[in-house]
Amino acid sequence: MKCSKRITIEWKQGRPHGRVEVQHGRVTGLKIVRGRGKTKADAFEFHDAAGRLEITFAADGLQPTGPATIVTIRAVEPFSFFLRDVNAATPILIPGLGVAVTTADDLRSYAELESAIAARGLQTVLQRIAATPETSYAEAAAHTRAVSDLTWLGVGRDLRIFSCGFHDFGRACEVIMPRFCDNIIKTPESGGQNLWYGYSLGRGIGCTQPVTRRLEDGALPILHATRTDDDVEYHAILFATVESGRLKDLRGTDYLVADGNGMGHMFTPEQQTEYDRRVTTELEQDETILCIQATAVNTAAVPRYAFVQAPGPGWQSALKMPVDAQGLATFESGRVGGVYRLNGAPLAQREVAILLQPGASAVFEFYVPHRPISRQRALKLTKFDFAAKHTECRQYWQAKLAHAGQMQLPEPRINEMVRAGTLHLDLITYGREPRGTLCPAIGVYTAIGSESAPIIQFYDSMGWHDEAARSLQFFLDKQHPNGFIQNFGGYMLETGPFLWSMGEHWRYTRDEAWLKKVAPQVLKSCEYIRQWRARNQREELRGRGYGLMEGKVGDPEDHFRQFMLNGYAYLGLKRVAEMLAKFLPKESRRLAKEAAALRADILTAFRDRLAASPVVPLGDGTWCPTCPPWAEAIAPLMLQATPGSVFTHGAVTCRDSLVGPLYLVFSEVLDPHDRAADWLLNSHTELMTTRNVGFTQPYYSRHDWVHLQRGEVKAFLQTYYNGFTALADRETYTFWEHHFGGGPHKTHEEAWFLMQTRWMLWLEAGNTLRLLPGIPRAWLESGKSIALENVASYFGPVTLHVESRLDHGIIEAAIECRSNRPPAVIELRLPHPQSRKARQVRGGVYDTTRETVRIAKFKHAAKVTLTF
Repeated sequence: MKCSKRITIEWKQGRPHGRVEVQHGRVTGLKIVRGRGKTKADAFEFHDAAGRLEITFAADGLQPTGPATIVTIRAVEPFSFFLRDVNAATPILIPGLGVAVTTADDLRSYAELESAIAARGLQTVLQRIAATPETSYAEAAAHTRAVSDLTWLGVGRDLRIFSCGFHDFGRACEVIMPRFCDNIIKTPESGGQNLWYGYSLGRGIGCTQPVTRRLEDGALPILHATRTDDDVEYHAILFATVESGRLKDLRGTDYLVADGNGMGHMFTPEQQTEYDRRVTTELEQDETILCIQATAVNTAAVPRYAFVQAPGPGWQSALKMPVDAQGLATFESGRVGGVYRLNGAPLAQREVAILLQPGASAVFEFYVPHRPISRQRALKLTKFDFAAKHTECRQYWQAKLAHAGQMQLPEPRINEMVRAGTLHLDLITYGREPRGTLCPAIGVYTAIGSESAPIIQFYDSMGWHDEAARSLQFFLDKQHPNGFIQNFGGYMLETGPFLWSMGEHWRYTRDEAWLKKVAPQVLKSCEYIRQWRARNQREELRGRGYGLMEGKVGDPEDHFRQFMLNGYAYLGLKRVAEMLAKFLPKESRRLAKEAAALRADILTAFRDRLAASPVVPLGDGTWCPTCPPWAEAIAPLMLQATPGSVFTHGAVTCRDSLVGPLYLVFSEVLDPHDRAADWLLNSHTELMTTRNVGFTQPYYSRHDWVHLQRGEVKAFLQTYYNGFTALADRETYTFWEHHFGGGPHKTHEEAWFLMQTRWMLWLEAGNTLRLLPGIPRAWLESGKSIALENVASYFGPVTLHVESRLDHGIIEAAIECRSNRPPAVIELRLPHPQSRKARQVRGGVYDTTRETVRIAKFKHAAKVTLTF
């Protein structure tokens, strides 16, 4: 049923002219009620510098449900709004466009409407963030959900992983889940069902949860857990090692076999044949072994019993694994699933009650092979020296960290999370050592061109260029004959992010030998994008995504011309053109031209959708334009302009936020300071975040990077701290995929956290290296220091030492970048903890607004001193 509604539109200045377009309605009246001009049908033209237009509509989309009536004003500064949103109590004021929309009986001018809204003293979400103190870990942790995750233990490069948990994952005991990436193992002993083991330290699950966990040194894949059962404490140490030989000599798992065991993997027929040929022999090698030492200690003044159940089939399982006198727990098949020891001697029973005198302890040792092994092999495990294996494991992981660039930060938790995160990524980057292709897996998922990108780029950031190159080789090895990159779940966007990561690797390394080797395949992928784009350069697509590629970018089957998909394709082409500038200049120029044309088509589609998508209210009482995630949509999907099912993966915001138009800023299609970027950021923050963190899978949203590019440090820090406190295990630092759980040990999320940390510490911009652009003020309190040692940048290795001696009124910094391509300019941000401005500066030019020292004509090294 059509209803009539009269509204007015008032412009602040200019001589507006254009026409009125309506979806699900029609214009029945159009007249100028203030100023001079003329109207005809749905067109209007003002002769004065400002004016007021009255429009009458017959519309059937004024209710909250059903297709919405959207009015578009096609003027020099076009915009759209839901007709049902027009209300005199909350008029639509769009300051960026100098226009206001209200009901016809509201006679206030633009200036009066603007003044009335300003008088309310309201703020947008971003303005409120800017007006409050910086977010800290403690503040964020107090307001966000605390989560626990299974801890994954392994030896690195090897597909065989143990996921371990303590009573808090829906099980009635401690759990051990041997797995091949996604797949919990199945053996003949388990009858084709998942084989997992349970064990128990203490009397069982009670009304308290007295368990604490921690990684060794806060970072190594060696898990320490303490369970307090009243007077008896159980201290457990868990780590993985190899069945024979030395950890540093491990062989690893073939990348294709690892890929085939990852969730969502995709093979061409030829790849499937090769996987089938390799898989059987690849997995028939010595097992990895989970080593557990549990020490029960009586803290009482009287004797107390300790109760321990060794690892074995869960209490509800029909499987039997009896223990013999040598401490071998054997399945009916004759293969051994565990080796047990108590105080250095064989433990011949699975469950034990042992009386401990005051202060006394009992030491249990359990060795669990990833898959059951023969008795002969198990007997060798009885000779394991737990302390020696522990030391070897510790040294093995420490050596990996020593091989990386170093960060020493004044916040111990972040320090540990960076080191732990580096090893979490490495733990599940599978492949043959020492030089084989690596599969940069993502928790239970196989490698994905988009989600593996931050993993690879963080490797490069830490100086692990070999690991990055071998991970990129995965995508080259799996490239389709036509150049298409597709490894996961039907995702169509991987080619662009892959090319971008290749370009980033080139920026870090300038490795000409590598470039010459990979160039033919890189060009093949570029050609695939060119042809894909050409198929969409059809006249009937004008105004609906002309020249844009179509395809889904995530799990939902949204095969549209998505801005994320096309932004990444542009970024990939742009980086390749840069890579090839000296090596293949003709191809470089051709690709640069192709990239520029793609960018132009993206911007045309984007600006059209920005004009046609309805404005939304902000927290300060004003309104701002929005944009849908793809060229075919008329509004952010969550607004239900066209009724449909948009809820997915735990939220209504996913398509608009996690894979939405903000990617056009991140992919360098839009400048971060563009007016449209303001609108995207404001609408995203108010509609699609809480505490400036996206819903459900927040690390897909790149507003973090946009904030830093715009110098919005408080907003960045709110995203940073609230993001990881809600998604990472606060004891072991392992990340979940979603706020509702989803994939465990999700290294895509963890890698973006690590990249956020990298960006807040060092960030390139053209020929300028920005140092500490996003650090919290608290990091420069007196007595604190920051050190970066040989971290990698586009300009080569960088070393930075900052020491705050504010008790003496001084902050000092020393910078080194002794490569053959140092930055022309250094910008060093040194924010005072109380926002004071330096009164004396040595070593550069001080920008008081940005609290940044600019060092022009940087020559390999510099020192800066601020006096307050």
